[in-house]
Parts: sequence; structure tokens; C-alpha cells
Amino acid sequence: MTRKEFQDLVRDNVIFLDGATGSNLQKRGMPNGVCPEQWILENKEVMLQLQKEYVAAGTNILYSPTFTANRIKLAEFGLENDILQINKELVAISKEAAEGKAYVAGDITMTGEQISPIGTMDFEELVDIYKEQISCLMEGGVDLLAIETMMSLQETRAAVIAAKETCDLPIIVTMTFEADGRALYGTDPLTAAVVLESLGVDAFGINCSTGPKQMAEMFAQIKNAVKIPLIAKPNAGMPMLDEQGNTVYLLEPENFVKEITALYEQGAGILGGCCGSTPEHIKALVDAFGGKQPMVREYKKMRYITSERETLCFGLEDPFLVVGERINPTGKKKLQQELREGKMDLVLEFAEDQENKGASILDVNMGMSGVDEKELMVKALEELSMATNLPLSIDSSYIEVCEEALRRYPGRALLNSISMESHKIEKLLPIAKKYGAMFILLPLSDEGLPKSLEEKISIIDQVVEKAASLGFTKEDIVVDGLVTTVGANPKAGLETLETIRYCKEHGLATTCGLSNISFGLPERTMVNTAFLTMAIQSGLTMAIANPSQDLLVAAAFASDLLLNKEHSDLRYIEKMQQVSFSTTASEKKEKGSDSEQKEGVTTLYEMVLKGKKNLIVEETKKLLAEGELPNDLLQKSLIPAINEVGDLFDKGAYFLPQLISSAEAMKSSIEIIQPLLREESDAKDMPTVVIATVHGDIHDIGKNLVALMLENYGFNVIDLGKDVPRELIVETAIRENAAIIGLSALMTTTMQEMKCVVDYAKEQGCTSKIVIGGAVITPDYAVQIAADAYAKDAAESVKVIKGMLSME
Repeated sequence: MTRKEFQDLVRDNVIFLDGATGSNLQKRGMPNGVCPEQWILENKEVMLQLQKEYVAAGTNILYSPTFTANRIKLAEFGLENDILQINKELVAISKEAAEGKAYVAGDITMTGEQISPIGTMDFEELVDIYKEQISCLMEGGVDLLAIETMMSLQETRAAVIAAKETCDLPIIVTMTFEADGRALYGTDPLTAAVVLESLGVDAFGINCSTGPKQMAEMFAQIKNAVKIPLIAKPNAGMPMLDEQGNTVYLLEPENFVKEITALYEQGAGILGGCCGSTPEHIKALVDAFGGKQPMVREYKKMRYITSERETLCFGLEDPFLVVGERINPTGKKKLQQELREGKMDLVLEFAEDQENKGASILDVNMGMSGVDEKELMVKALEELSMATNLPLSIDSSYIEVCEEALRRYPGRALLNSISMESHKIEKLLPIAKKYGAMFILLPLSDEGLPKSLEEKISIIDQVVEKAASLGFTKEDIVVDGLVTTVGANPKAGLETLETIRYCKEHGLATTCGLSNISFGLPERTMVNTAFLTMAIQSGLTMAIANPSQDLLVAAAFASDLLLNKEHSDLRYIEKMQQVSFSTTASEKKEKGSDSEQKEGVTTLYEMVLKGKKNLIVEETKKLLAEGELPNDLLQKSLIPAINEVGDLFDKGAYFLPQLISSAEAMKSSIEIIQPLLREESDAKDMPTVVIATVHGDIHDIGKNLVALMLENYGFNVIDLGKDVPRELIVETAIRENAAIIGLSALMTTTMQEMKCVVDYAKEQGCTSKIVIGGAVITPDYAVQIAADAYAKDAAESVKVIKGMLSME
């Protein structure tokens, strides 16, 4: 199947996917804890019959049962060397079931490993793992690729890049989001849709997670933001236990259709089912929507750049944006020294400060002599992706640095910049397109700076035309007004303003390096500020500037206010409440200076709050040397800080990367003070917690974080790992006199093993209280299996366990 054939297929017709595989195979005899792929190959008729039933129900696209047939997952069962044979044979089952009546999609999902910087797996290693499985699926003869049940946007990007570099098949992607509308690492549906459409996937949607009713708001976010077809593949409600202890889904086909109607009305034109859905659910969908066309969606022409967790959406009439310029070693000796030493502390400090001062985008430049700029850029992006939700602008003169940065950036970046210089435009435009970046158009040519306004506009037009030939739209481009100094060219300001007006009239966003206008003049801030207000009135969209320069930023916000831009009044008032003005430009210059500004004292509390694990070790040692008591550091700084982090996480202000960074920073400090704490006379033994991912489940991201958080609070944590038999869990709890057993499960096919652990613990007379959690687990499920408590995440786990043990 070609991409055009796929686009023709979905354009005018609602298309039907299949339903659940795992939950149906369990009903038909697949036991818990086995390798699903191996069991299917040993019981081919069971899988063949299920998929034939889906085809008979009206399925147009059948997913091959290769969900976890990647090297990482197969290695858990010692089958990694059989990856080609396993994938080919599983695809053959689906092709036999399809009988030419349905297309077969090669099914791919998460590996269960965490990518750097949260985990240890390098991005390129993950890409190679996906390439290997995709090559196997290609040999099996799949018609398209389905990347599904993804919880990490960065891992999804790796899978998509692997697919693009391996084949030309259509790629459909679905991610899974929690009830709060966020994926595991904090990505929202809009951000995921924008990033993956820009990468070139052929359809995007949501699967698993919840029942249809809970997905409606998620589709509302994305229906007008992207053009690609939307997929809805929800569970048949939320999992429950029946009287026999089996996991069941209570949303019958008739009600499943009623609830999924809202998703169809929000623009989903590719429909199917996930956990708990059956061939009867798919038949009900076909009966209700067969022959219908997808709902018409009104695409809004906006501009989108993103981080991994947030999307910045802006139009030509929206409030002015500040692109923070400070993460650039030029003229900053202290930053240069830190970068040469491989440190990123000042980079993170500049990022935090600029975000607090109102920057909407952070420009990242690592260019200086005597360093590996590519290596530094990658490291900076990794650190910044954990520390800030702002989108980043990749700023480098070197093509190889730009390419590596765009490949690894876990969102949709702004590339700074692409000129008409032949050595840049021919290489950088395809790179920007491949990785889905928006780019800044710098109107330079092989002849250098344009000699006139007319030449500048001609260059702009030529680059826009060249970009359009590669599939870019005007919404993907931001034009640099190319400011030169008015001291040398009296018309410099007027020509730049005319360039800005021209671009706005032709539907192009604009930016500029503001400070160039005043080079060589006294009291430069005055000139910069006056020029900025004129540029905003002419239509300037954004500018690269230092947001610490209060006069400049306040003038921009005031300009928006006078131009009656949306929400500009509140924005201006809030800004004025944050700043205290001195009226001389020299004072402003001093305040905005990076090289002269003294670094403030950062407390242990703040280091945990901001996840500054590289600084906290030395700070802890320094405080101890100054006579601070270890218990005071723990009780007055570390624990209050991690409590605040937990509260921010609960409020949605922090996401998993920040939570992990803070927890690891606290752990680094505790490792230093823990031996000293044991020596203090009032030190008390803390309760023991045995924690594990249940048998049959090889996911441990959430479980690992719970263990880390509990250790930070002083608990004696025994982490048994993943895929742990109930006997080992209970025996360990009894032997170690554990107060708590913590159980994690990520999949609906393994969650019922939790009940087996609860029942076995009672049989063995184990008195440990049992807390359960995981993506598919609910408070009702905890009640049903007679667990003692439920915790939704790592932060809540600490509160729940302390509450159970009367420690709050």
C-alpha cells in the first residue's frame, strides 16, 4: 500500500480497525505471564479465528499480533535471536485471516526501556531497535505500519524516524493518555499531534487509556490543529473484576457505539477498539458508521512549535513573543568556562530565569572555539528538555549540529536559521522537513548581505518558493528582518520595518535580532526599545532579546496593549507587577548583563525543587562542613522540597521529567547525609516496603520512580524488579517483615495478577498492607481485589503509604 493509496482510502470513508487482541486471547486460553508472541505461534488457530471474526465484522485494517515482538521484549523470554522468524510468522497469520479483504498493519509498541536523559538507552539505539523490527515486518509483507499504545513522545519519534528511514509504507500512530489528558511523560494530545504530523505520519489518534466518553475532550484539542486523519481506538470502558476474579469490560457494543459517536463528531474517521473490545464491538461500529464520510474539520492556519510537553500556538495578530537569547556563550566567560568543563548549570539557570521573565521560546547556541559543539548541543537539549516546558530554537552555523539537534529534540523545534546561501539551503531545508521543524528564513545569499530592500524581498520570495516545493507552508516559516546598525546605514530601521510589513501582508511571521539596530550608539537600550515598539506596530511577531531587560519587554507588552491584541491588558498588568523600574538605560544595561551579574545563593531546598543534581552534592558537603546537622538538612530542606515537588506534580505544574530530576537530586544529597543520620541519637528505623511489577508485566518506569521517592523519604525499599512471581513477592515481605507491599501493572492483561498476589498473601498469613498502582489501575479495582490502597503516581504513593502507617 502506498501513502497515496492510504490517503485515498481514508479521505471519503470511515475506516474500521480491529479490536482487542490480548483480552480476547486470555478469554480463549492464553495464560498470564507467557510470551504472547510465542503462545500465539503455538496456538495459531486461536489467533487466526479471532482475526477472521474481525474481518467478518467489517475490519478494513487488521493489526498483526507483533505488538511486543521487538528485540527488548523478546529478550525477556530468550527469543531475541528469533525476531525475524517470529515477526514473519505472526504477519502470515494476519494475512491468512485477511484473505485479501483487509489490509494488514505491522503492529509496533513501546520497548519498556527509558531513553536518556531519564533512562540509560541512547536515542539512536532505540531507533535501531525499531528499524530491526520494521525490517522484519517488511519481510513479512505488511501493507502499512501501526505504532500504537505509545506513552512517550520521544519514543514515538524514534519509531517514526526508524520507519521513515526503513520503508515508504503509510504510518499510523496512536498514543495513550491518562484521564488527566497527559501521557506518562506529560505530553498532551495537541503537542503529540503537532509533532507527529510535522514528522510525516499519515494518521494520528488515541488508543487504550480510557473508554470513549473520556476521550472526547482530547479529540477536541486536536481536531482543528492538524490536517491528517484522526484515529479513535478506545477501551470498552474501564476494567473491572467479575465474581470469578477475571478482568472484564462492561461497555457493551451498543453503548460503545453511542459513546464513540462523540469522537466521530470530533473528527475521528478511523475507528476501532482496544482493551475489552470484541468482534461484536467492531460489527456495531460498522453497522453505525459504515458508508459514512469522516466529519469535515475546520483546519485553523496557526503556527505551532513545541517542547515535549507544551505547544506554543501563535498567529500574525497575536501578542508579541520574546525569544530568550541568553543561552549563548558569546561574550559570557563564565558560561564558556562551564561548557568547556561539560557543565550545564548556567544553561539551566539562564533557562529558568528567562522563562520566569516572560520568554516564550529559548534560543540555544553552543558555538565557541575548542569544543565539540554537536556534543554540547545534544547535552544541552537533554538537560533543557527536563528543566523547561518552553519550546527551543536550535541555533548553530554548522549543518551537522543542526541535524543532530533536530533529530534528537523531543518536540517541534524552531531552526535558527536557513539562508539562501547554496551550501545551506540545499542541505538544511530537507533536514528541517525530515524532522518537522519550523525555520527562520535569513535573507542572505551567496553574495552576502542584500544591497537593497528589493534584493532582500527577492531572496525571501525565492526561499519561500523553494521551501514550498518541499512541502513547507508559510506557517512553517519565520522571516528574519535582518536588522543592521542605523549608525552605519541611516535607512536600516526603515528598511527592516518595510520588510516586516511586506512579510505580514504575505502571510509570513517575522523575527529579528533586536540589538543590532543600535550597535555603536550610546544608551543602546533606548534605541532598541523605540525600534521594537515601531516594529511591533508594523507586524513583528517575535524578537531575539534578553527578557531580563525590563524596559524593553515592558515596552513590547505596552505596544500590544495599545494595539488591542488579545489578552494584552492582563499581560501588561501582570508584567508591571513583576518589575521595579529604574529609569536610566545604564541601570537597565547593568541588570541585563550576563557577565557582570552575580550568581545568587541557591539553597538546598531550591536545588531539589529545580532538580539541580549536579550542584547539590557540593552544596550538601559545604553545609555539613559549616556545621549544619544532617537531620536538619533532611527535615527542613530536603523533605519540604520534595513535598513541594509532589504538590506541583499533582497540580499539573510539574511532569514526570521534573519529578524524576528532583527525586534524583534529593537522592544525591541523601546519599551523603544518610551515614551521618544513622549516627544521630534520635535516628529511627523506617518501615520496609517491598515493591515489584507483577508477573507477566515487564514495564517498570512508574515502579522505579515510586521506589526512588520512597527511598528519599527514608523508607527501607526492597525493589524486586519486573515480572516478579507472587511467591517471591510474598516470601520476601514475610522474611523482611515488610510493612507495605507495592504492586505495579501497566497492562490490562497483567493487572489481574495483582489479585493473585493479594489472595496468596492472605493464604500465607502475610500481614503487609498492599498498595497497587499503574496506568490501567483504578481505585475501584483496588477495592474489588481487596488491596489495602490505591495510589495514582509516585508522589501520591508516598502520601498514601505514610497515611496508612500513621506517619503523616
